[in-house]
Amino acid sequence: MAMTNTQNPSDSQDSRNSRNAEESTADDRPSPMQVLRQARTQLAELTGMAAETVSSFEQTEDGWSLEVEVLELARVPDTMSLMASYQVDLDPDGQLTGYRRVRRYERGRADSHRPGGR
Repeated sequence: MAMTNTQNPSDSQDSRNSRNAEESTADDRPSPMQVLRQARTQLAELTGMAAETVSSFEQTEDGWSLEVEVLELARVPDTMSLMASYQVDLDPDGQLTGYRRVRRYERGRADSHRPGGR
């Protein structure tokens, strides 16, 4: 039984156009998802701590600003583990320009919304 190429020529062209579109976006700014991935990866490389979640994300005049939650110290039970929020700043291309820890907390503790923080 002979094998034939059943691919439609327009499918092949669509595939080429799709690749060209990907190549042309290489010089463009990263997408928000790419920025999130880059921020998590770069912060982990610098701090040695894996990012668990991104709790805030916004585009700024200077690039991007995120708040990333990381596990700083694992404890048993897990609800007693020490977590931290880091403010992470990136340039428009998604390269980390700075970070700082803004708070530490136990995983099982909820934020207090009362003035004075009890």
